[in-house]
Amino acid sequence: MTVRLNYGKVAAGVYEAMEALDEYLGACGLDSSLLHLVRLRASQVNGCAYCLDMHWKDLRALSEAEQRLYSLDAWRECPYYTERERAALAWTEAVTLIVDGHAPDAIYEEARAHFGEKELSDLTLAVATINAWNRLSIAARLVPGTYQPATHTP
Repeated sequence: MTVRLNYGKVAAGVYEAMEALDEYLGACGLDSSLLHLVRLRASQVNGCAYCLDMHWKDLRALSEAEQRLYSLDAWRECPYYTERERAALAWTEAVTLIVDGHAPDAIYEEARAHFGEKELSDLTLAVATINAWNRLSIAARLVPGTYQPATHTP
């Protein structure tokens, strides 16, 4: 596969704008492990190989259990996720697959039961941001495998 677009070289503002969103999300107060689970799940739904590689590695760097990672695409059937995480994952799928039901009220209400209004706003931005990253990466045909996560201290 050949990379189609090099945003950093030809349109650096694309990365700057997206990175500003990620910086906000990094400081918004949502747990970083939850944010990466959401990013990984949306990337699974969208089939973004580059982002799958990235967020799997980010979660491993946060000491996330392998079992939770390789079971993520079947999260509804697995006991490894908290109710809060389940609500976030359902909301992630509803917003990512927006054409299927336009983020149904029942899924919104479940998310609201676990997240305050600001948290749900931030979670929605996280889902929108990873969907944008997925689309940018897929359109550019970014090649997975080279990403190295930052070192995290427990």
